[in-house]
This record gives sequence, C-alpha cells and structure tokens, in this order.
Amino acid sequence: MGAETTDNDHGYTKKEVDEQAARQKAINDWLPITSSRNAKWWYSAFHNVTAMVGAGVLSLPYAMSELGWGPGVAVLILSWVITLYTLWQMVEMHEMVPGKRFDRYHELGQHAFGEKLGLYIVVPQQLIVEVGVCIVYMVTGGKSLKKFHDIVCSTCKPIKQTYFIMIFASVHFVLSHLPNFNSISGVSLAAAVMSLSYSTIAWSASIDKGVQPDVQYGYKASTKVGTVFNFFSALGEVAFAYAGHNVVLEIQATIPSTPVKPSKVPMWRGVIVAYIVVALCYFPVALIGYWIYGNSVSDNILITLEKPVWLIAMANMFVVVHVIGSYQIYAMPVFDMVETLLVKKMNFRPTMILRLVVRSTYVAFTMFVGITFPFFSGLLGFFGGFAFAPTTYFLPCVMWLAIYKPKKFSISWWTNWICIVFGVILMIVSPIGGLRQIIISAKDYKFYD
Repeated sequence: MGAETTDNDHGYTKKEVDEQAARQKAINDWLPITSSRNAKWWYSAFHNVTAMVGAGVLSLPYAMSELGWGPGVAVLILSWVITLYTLWQMVEMHEMVPGKRFDRYHELGQHAFGEKLGLYIVVPQQLIVEVGVCIVYMVTGGKSLKKFHDIVCSTCKPIKQTYFIMIFASVHFVLSHLPNFNSISGVSLAAAVMSLSYSTIAWSASIDKGVQPDVQYGYKASTKVGTVFNFFSALGEVAFAYAGHNVVLEIQATIPSTPVKPSKVPMWRGVIVAYIVVALCYFPVALIGYWIYGNSVSDNILITLEKPVWLIAMANMFVVVHVIGSYQIYAMPVFDMVETLLVKKMNFRPTMILRLVVRSTYVAFTMFVGITFPFFSGLLGFFGGFAFAPTTYFLPCVMWLAIYKPKKFSISWWTNWICIVFGVILMIVSPIGGLRQIIISAKDYKFYD
C-alpha cells in the first residue's frame, strides 16, 4: 500500500504502476541472470569449478618457476585461503537485506558504495575480468586445438593458430545463444569434469616422465631486474587462477531462496566442494610440474609434455571442452549487462534478434582480439593483476567493512585489512611484470601468423 501511495505522489495511476511492474517482471524473466531460479546446490559446485579452474592451472608450474619454492608455495596457499574467505563473504552478502537479492556483483557494489560510485568501482573491473578471461580462453582454445592437431597429425601441413582460434570461436557463435545460466549447466558440468581430468593428466604424466636429468630450480632470468619482473608477472598468473568471484553472485542468483531456506546454504555447500576440487587440481599440477621440470617448464605445462602422445592429445582436447564451458560462464554476466542496458535504459524490445546481434558481436570481438594478441602468459599476468586481484582478493573485504563496519582491531577487522593489503600489492606489481612480458613477446611476433 505504501509503495502505491508513493507512486501516486509522482502522478501515476494504479494501472500504470501495475503495468510498469509487469514490464519489469517480463524483462527480468528474459534476462540471463534472473530468468531461471531453480538451480540445485551441485550446480553451484560445478559452475564454480568451471569458473575457477581454467587456463590458469596450466600456467601454475611456470608461475612457480618464476616465484621459487618458498614464495611459490606460500602464495599458492595464501591465495587459496584468502579467496575462499572472500568468496564466503560474497555468498553471505547476497541476501543480507531481508527480501532483496543482490543478483549481480555491481548491485552489491551499489549497496556498499552508493548508486553511482558502486557502478563506477565494480562494472569496469568486472568487465575487464570477464572480457579478459573470454579473450584468454579464445587463445587457449585455439592453442590447444592446434596442439591436438599437431600431435595427432604430425605429418600434416601446418595450419596457422589464427584458424584454430576461429574454429574454437565458431562453437561459441552457437552456444552463446543459450538463454541463461541454468541452460548452460550441461556444458558447465562437462567442463568441470574435464578440468579435473586434464589437471590429473598434467601431473600424472609429469610423474611418469620423472625428474629431468638437467633440472634446475634457480630463477631463469639472467638479470636481477628480469627476475623481479618475472616474479611480479607470476603473482598475476596466480591471481588469474583464482578468478571465480566475478560470477559468484550471478551463480547464486540461479538458486531458489526462501526465508526458511536461504540460497546461501546450498551455495556454500557447492563452494566447499568446488574449492576441494580446486585444491586437487592446483596444488599437484603446480608443485609436481615444477618439481619435474624446474625452470625449463613452458607457460602451459601440456605443451612441455610430449609423451605419451595419445594421453597429451586427449588432455589438450579436454582443455578445449573445458574452456568452451568457462567462456560461457564468463560471457553470461556480460550478456546480462549489455542486454539490461539495451532493454531497461535504451528501451529496446527484448527479442531473439537483439540477443542474436549482441552475443554474436561479443564472440566476434573476443575472437578478433584473441587472434591479434595471443601472448598467453603475459596476458594472464597483466589481466591477473590489473582486475582479478581487486574483484577476487580485496573488493569483497572493502564491501564487508563498508556494510558491516566491524569493530576496530577485532579479528574480522584485521582479517579484512590483511586481505586488502595483500590484494592491493598484487594489483600494483603484477600488471608491471605482465606488460613487460607482452612487450618482450611482441618483439618477435608476426601478426595473424
């Protein structure tokens, strides 16, 4: 009754208010994040695994070679603990206002920092992460397809990587038209299974190969400056590996919720399962890969492994299936943002044609950028620090402090500030290393080769 009076103060009739509410509901039922809320807790598990365990896991042995044993193990464990904590914060904050759900990262940002400032803080970072991941996955998918082709058909005429990225993109021109998160759950489940499979192949094939006779664990760079820059870049690669927070609220939005059974209970159960899987993927690959190959490991461990041929070929195909699912998980919030803007702000009609144009344009854009700049590890380091560190390591802590205002010097206060300091250091130093690596790679690079 109170809401109706307010609207009447603005000169609206009850009929107009009802029509407006019906229109908003129709739009929400059409948008990808809010159109389906019947997910189960295990959807949360495999969506989170697919979002988290991506191309980043394959670069962890390389990151270890740039960090060294002590700092490498410390950064891996710290990242696992901090990101699990910040993920818990986001799950808790999803429904902290009774009767309201923060279905999107920027909505939580607006609640914490204010309508305008929240948008300015969260949306650019979230877009950099999601678009950045999609571009990197275009490159990863293309590289893995090329590796599969080169292994299976070693006598065939070489085919440019550009064409493989195009082949990978062609799948997304079809899959990106699935309407919402729940409709991609099959793709996501397959991707989650594949991530565990290729991670297991990566470390078990390394063990099978045995420690290399000339293995060295010292830093590869010949100068002090090079070593420092590589260290910075490796921090970004680790940050990239823990990038699932950007879609966590959107995943939670698909789970039904009531006052008796809030969505955070099944969501958190799924997150715990996902983080166990993450540990089973990350730690063995990073530690065993580095132990076997030392500082001669490639920026993608599957490229370092050559034998057994059939197993490595299979692992590369698993990577392709996995990054297909991951690309969709990260693209869905972008589709949601763009479609919300067009339909709610610019008053476009929510039609299939609009969706077709928006999503096809996005896939074409990420494909083009991926083909133009396929510097794999440099991209990971640059994007990893620049945007992944804030959204994953410390933005949830800043929001927590802004909303809950824990008592100064309490455990909660200290915990959040430690995470913020660690995340800010990560954000500042890792893009420097990543950018340097991109510049070095670019020297010898021929466009569209």
